[in-house]
Amino acid sequence: MVVVVMTIKPDLDPNSEVPIYRQLYGYFSDLIANGRLGRGEKLPATRELAGLLGLNRATISAAYELLEAEGLISGHVGRGSFVTGGRSRGGIDWTALLVRTEPAPVMPAIAMGERGISFATSRPSAQLFPLDAFRASCDEVMSGPEFASVLQLGSPSGYEPLRRYLLDEARRQGVAGREDDLLITSGCQQALDLITRVLLQPGDRAVLEDPVYPGLRNLVAGAGAHLIGVPVGNEGMDVDHLARVLAREQPALLVVTSNFQNPTGATLSAEGRRVLLRSVRESGVVVVENDIYGELRYYGEALPSLKQLEGGEDVILLRSFSKLTFPGLRVGWVIGPRPLISRLAQAKQLADLHSDQFSQAVLLRFAETGHLEAHRQRVLAAGTERLSAVLAGCERHLPPGTAFTRPQGGMNLWVKLPEPLDAGDLLPRALRENVAYLPGRYFTVSRPEPRALRLSFAGLTPEEIREGLSILGRIFSSELKSTRAADERVPASAVV
Repeated sequence: MVVVVMTIKPDLDPNSEVPIYRQLYGYFSDLIANGRLGRGEKLPATRELAGLLGLNRATISAAYELLEAEGLISGHVGRGSFVTGGRSRGGIDWTALLVRTEPAPVMPAIAMGERGISFATSRPSAQLFPLDAFRASCDEVMSGPEFASVLQLGSPSGYEPLRRYLLDEARRQGVAGREDDLLITSGCQQALDLITRVLLQPGDRAVLEDPVYPGLRNLVAGAGAHLIGVPVGNEGMDVDHLARVLAREQPALLVVTSNFQNPTGATLSAEGRRVLLRSVRESGVVVVENDIYGELRYYGEALPSLKQLEGGEDVILLRSFSKLTFPGLRVGWVIGPRPLISRLAQAKQLADLHSDQFSQAVLLRFAETGHLEAHRQRVLAAGTERLSAVLAGCERHLPPGTAFTRPQGGMNLWVKLPEPLDAGDLLPRALRENVAYLPGRYFTVSRPEPRALRLSFAGLTPEEIREGLSILGRIFSSELKSTRAADERVPASAVV
């Protein structure tokens, strides 16, 4: 093993629109591509490099995670990070070729044992899947007279019977007007991708919640847009801050999660919705309302979507089956003005011709037979128990000084540990005890929160939630106690 002892002098520009961790990623990528860092060499520890460069340790960790995602380095708990990429002998130098295009940062794939408790993934519980009802729906579609047409090529707009069903339901709810249309997509992730392709040009400004779902942030950044983060509080996006941003920046796009935002679980208040619509009407910005969690309300009264309110006619609304039923089927939809939907359908046809029709036909049958509503009631009952368990567990086990959101639904809540704890630094300890979560750095747009972490609770049983939070509370409390004790032992310097 060779340890890198070279003088590290990356040319980092704090005034650049490219984040520091991405600049640092590019610096190490170049060193590996040109052979100055060879396979097997060990990179400096994150704490050591942060001290050398005068950076936050989370910045170094984010750069290393990008390098690892690209296969350029490999991290080993307790040993450090080693170069695994580099020049190949003959043939195409794939590493050098691929570093020409900078990848989006990705969330880690956290491997858990059979008894592991993972708060890291925002998804429904597979234990709640109504498999018998789903099999029955599959059998009914396959035995129906239209089954051959389901297996044939279809429309980029979606399987027409399901599209009509969803559009009729949207009009009944008042979220689709006479001038609106609907496009079925491969989950809401594809809907967001199509929207950014059609509506954003490189250099455009886009406003996102901060913190925000990384898949959205990475899509918008990948489109070449300049990201502007607006803080999220207990009542959703800070609409007063948003109004100032809209007036100053004149962005092209605004994406807002109206209900149970990922990662915070916050819901935009009724007054906040009205203020937001007034602000966007004056600015002319295009608004995308991401409402994939809206069906998962366990307490309180549902609020009208932005699309339903006065001034919301031009809002683009995203919804999905993924959070309520079967995320593996990848069926979502987008509702918006007919000219936009037509243009999105053209872009979708170029991408994949159309989404899988069998999944769409089965979900239509699942809904028409009443299985969807029965499953929804079961999910809401289970979600109520899980949300109660996670809130009670946070209250009981997390150390004094911890703050956390108190959502009324959804799948996630946001935790801020007391100073000086760093959620990213503590994750390896939690993993060693078979508990996982996601540190706040994965959700940052422009305001790093090293003390923050997301807990996704919907996929766990109440018993797993309680056990997991007991373990996390012990880890966090122990670290807080030892850190503060160490601080007290450090003598204060004389002030001269």
